[in-house]
Amino acid sequence: MIKVFLLDDHEVVRRGLRELLEVEDDLEVVGESGSAQEATRRIPALRPHVMILDARLPDGSGIDVCRDVRSVDPSVAGIVLTSFDDDEALRSAVLAGAAGYLLKDIRGSRLVDSIRRVASGESLLDDAVVSRLRAQWGHDVDDPRLTALSPQERRILQHIAEGLTNRQIGEALGLAEKTVKNYVTSVLAKLGMERRTQAAVYMASKERRGERQH
Repeated sequence: MIKVFLLDDHEVVRRGLRELLEVEDDLEVVGESGSAQEATRRIPALRPHVMILDARLPDGSGIDVCRDVRSVDPSVAGIVLTSFDDDEALRSAVLAGAAGYLLKDIRGSRLVDSIRRVASGESLLDDAVVSRLRAQWGHDVDDPRLTALSPQERRILQHIAEGLTNRQIGEALGLAEKTVKNYVTSVLAKLGMERRTQAAVYMASKERRGERQH
């Protein structure tokens, strides 16, 4: 049985998706939410095989939910379901580790098929699309460690690479020094590193690779 979680801020959409999926013998909706924060909290506990995520929500983004959940449990596959077809959102979805990026005008039968495919480990992202993203944005798509970082954590990492202290980072980002310290701890843990100097060296080598590509 493939377990699915639904995230969409429109109750009618969630109800329609639930009715579409639950007539299938091999699909079960184990939870739903209209809130990004609630979904981020509930999904890891429910452990669905697939999460269907609305890209834009009142309190955040389904793309952020995908990244945050997969940083805790990478076995959960994410499909971003959106009304908006733009490269920036697609890039964000790829970096968040989403297995699919689908428009809401998709036929029901194709959505059901897509859920089955990502549950079996497939990616719905076209190779040509991912290649284009690699060409435009460098190595980020290829480094799974970076996909686990939130936008704020990426900013923290960049400042670490510039040699700033926690206090200086806090002043640059308008954060308390203790908050920055917590962010640094999280960044190092997600990168699998123990010291900020390791992170700085990693970013420097990454930038050198990027320069060689151009």
